[in-house]
Amino acid sequence: MKKKTSIPKKTNPETLTADERAIERALENGEFVSVPDREKEIKRAQTIAQNTARKTRAINIRISERDLVRLRAAALREGVPYQTYVASLIHRSVG
Repeated sequence: MKKKTSIPKKTNPETLTADERAIERALENGEFVSVPDREKEIKRAQTIAQNTARKTRAINIRISERDLVRLRAAALREGVPYQTYVASLIHRSVG
């Protein structure tokens, strides 16, 4: 059985963004549950973040202008800098 998470609502629902409204609906519908070992999960997330943030080598690559424009547009949609986006694509393909 899912355990409902209780989060206080903002006083004025009109000030919620679309994302906040979606999160609030998901909370009300019980779509989020508490993790069994919160401290362990926090530690795991911190380790992932630290490993992701480590920079080891810089590389230079030549790509077409069209590909660069498309990479930058995709990164913008994801809300991350394009170099970070490219690094994540490389990491996913080799990791």
